Amino acid sequence: MLIGILQFELHIHGAESLKDKRRVLLSVKDRLHREHLVSVAEVAMQDSFRVGVLGLALVGSDGKHLGAVLDSILAKLRGLHDAELGEVAREILHGSQLFTSVSDEGDPLDEESLAAEMLRRASDPPYGTPDGLTDGPTP
Repeated sequence: MLIGILQFELHIHGAESLKDKRRVLLSVKDRLHREHLVSVAEVAMQDSFRVGVLGLALVGSDGKHLGAVLDSILAKLRGLHDAELGEVAREILHGSQLFTSVSDEGDPLDEESLAAEMLRRASDPPYGTPDGLTDGPTP
């Protein structure tokens, strides 16, 4: 598994408010998601109305394809009319580089322990109630 990551700044032309910024960023996010099937989110500088920082990720098995998609996205970002592309950080990670599951004590988890840990965390607030019961319907 390979993961392509792109983080970039957009300098918003003529933005007078956060509403103006959100309009431009939402348009960019929707277009990139629709045309490239990537996940996009605003990741920093949410309170600035002239600069937006977006993070983008896509997953695949072919590094050459991921690189081509990221290149295509950068070309579109350079051609925006409502914003100017600022700093860009780009990386392609191999799945094995990401992380190893570990317990709270720092020990590696086997598959059974990992499943138990996920269930325990799913019942912790804010995902469940303090007594471990979910608020959903009961059978």
